[in-house]
Amino acid sequence: MAGDKITGTLVFTVFTAALSSFQFGYDIGVINAPQQIIISHYRHVLGVPLDDRKATDNYVINTTEALPITPHSGNPTPGPWPEEEIMTSTGLVTMLWSLSVSTFAVGGMIASFFGGWLGDKLGRIKALLAANILSLAGALLMGCSKLGPSHILIIAGRSISGLYCGLISGLVPMYIGEIAPTSLRGALGTLHQLAIVTGILISQITGLDFILGNHDLWHILFGLSAVPALLQSLLLIFCPESPRYLYIKLEEEVKAKKSLRRLRGSDDVTKDINEMKKEKEEASSEQKVSVIQLFTDSSYRQPMIVALMLHMAQQFSGINAIFYYSTSIFQTAGISQPVYATIGVGAINMIFTAVSVLLVEKAGRRSLFLIGMSGMFFCAIFMSVGLMLLDKFAWMSYVSMTAIFLFVSFFEIGPGPIPWFMVAEFFSQGPRPTALALAAFSNWACNFIIALCFQYIADFCGPYVFFLFAGVVLAFTLFTFFKVPETKGKSFEEIAAEFRKKSNSAERPKAPVEMESLRATGTV
Repeated sequence: MAGDKITGTLVFTVFTAALSSFQFGYDIGVINAPQQIIISHYRHVLGVPLDDRKATDNYVINTTEALPITPHSGNPTPGPWPEEEIMTSTGLVTMLWSLSVSTFAVGGMIASFFGGWLGDKLGRIKALLAANILSLAGALLMGCSKLGPSHILIIAGRSISGLYCGLISGLVPMYIGEIAPTSLRGALGTLHQLAIVTGILISQITGLDFILGNHDLWHILFGLSAVPALLQSLLLIFCPESPRYLYIKLEEEVKAKKSLRRLRGSDDVTKDINEMKKEKEEASSEQKVSVIQLFTDSSYRQPMIVALMLHMAQQFSGINAIFYYSTSIFQTAGISQPVYATIGVGAINMIFTAVSVLLVEKAGRRSLFLIGMSGMFFCAIFMSVGLMLLDKFAWMSYVSMTAIFLFVSFFEIGPGPIPWFMVAEFFSQGPRPTALALAAFSNWACNFIIALCFQYIADFCGPYVFFLFAGVVLAFTLFTFFKVPETKGKSFEEIAAEFRKKSNSAERPKAPVEMESLRATGTV
């Protein structure tokens, strides 16, 4: 079909949009490799080196932080620090490091509510351009962090980068979902996740000690995310606006047709226009949908709960524990060069996301999600068994390592990419921005909880920690099996009808458009 072919403009536009997702991934992974260097730098800046008080004195001039003072008792040579002060100072450094990791998720959580709103207010292209201002500000603060109080600049920069990533986590799937032909919507939607994992891998490689992850260059590693932001800002000028936004939101049919012709490479865009016309009629009968309505209106409640659960499943599966703390997990597993094992995870991550791009339109969303979750359940069990028996059998480190690699592979086949674009498929134009914002917020909130709590949970549970994740994954797998419909190749109306079947709702839909869509899809 002419309208469903892949055109140069479509490829260029999706690539440009995915540069945002690449930055998102880079910002997730960049904090991992140079962890020890940044912690030691924080110690240095705050005057916490345990056995080098002179280093503290050299840094007093360069920091605004209050330093712990040891009474000298008339002795001009400072003695060793009291144990209590060492404990307190070490606790402070740990807290600042935790904040450096988790404030990124706080920024994301706050901004995720505004991605859809900004996209509606400015249009998808201008919204992405506006978001890049935040990306550049965050990169600038972190790039300059070595020149000032680094802990303050890194935490502030990570927060601002988090705000940027929160905006784009709603904007990019929405924009790609709106410009993609129906038959390619799943495959193109998966590219958001592929770009994220590519960003994670690149950040891990550039974070190697002999590249940028060293005492001299780590701040440049953090500032590098400005490069894709600048490149994207230039390329966005040549991208067509979302035809759905132009037709449904602005009611500019001529511009929508022009945009569609560029994207489809064909003068005949009747099929797309008819689909949007249907959607517009539905949107006009729905009006704007608030957060409360998504939970109180029976036609939205079921898809909204499923959307939230898919995103919670993605985060609480334990995958972010592996992304944020992979180096230390491999150290625990007895791997001599954990940073290379972490890069191996990144590479597998990328390969299997690409596999998902190829499979998603053939196998279907629900099937891939279920296969991924089931595989992760068994891998989490093997991971814990490997860590538990490490003292008894040295070769168990390879069991843990293999389980981690397979865990990541199964994640990227289904639970990684699918929730992002599936939520966009659950809802028509009226409730879609609010639903995407809410789903993104839930994703970020779970991300924040994991980033903040994993280290404490791991310390408390020890090698049993992944048994906990296995239980969570099993619960979400069962939920998916019973509650999540297949959306492959279906229009928004057909998906809505599928949800009504799943929930066995006795309520009859009120809107005539919905009744019409039910009649149209009764034989599906």
